[in-house]
Amino acid sequence: MAQPGKRHSERFLALVKDAKTRVPQIDIDELRRMRERGEPFLLVDTREESEWAAGHAAGAIHLGKGVIERDIENTVPDTSARIVLYCGGGFRSALAADALQQMGYTGVISVDGGWRAYQAAGLPVEK
Repeated sequence: MAQPGKRHSERFLALVKDAKTRVPQIDIDELRRMRERGEPFLLVDTREESEWAAGHAAGAIHLGKGVIERDIENTVPDTSARIVLYCGGGFRSALAADALQQMGYTGVISVDGGWRAYQAAGLPVEK
């Protein structure tokens, strides 16, 4: 399940596939419905700083995949908080969500399709 323009290694894809067996996934339509229903959640962009700076989901905060495990407890001390993670396509966010679950976070969700699906759906963007 490689993304357009990206060639992911088989080992990386196996790692992501394994993480996705443990991590709840939602698609972009469900994310939109959650927002429309006013459900409380924290939207977290796990992409690199340069990706974040180029544009991100409105209302999101940035905790890149490289630092999320280090910084999550200071940013979100409530381990039962609902945290919705996204990245470029749903791979890094699944890995990050898996790590957060291992740290005791029980309300983490990964957005399948990530930033590309978010933009394609025409949802609000900030820079």
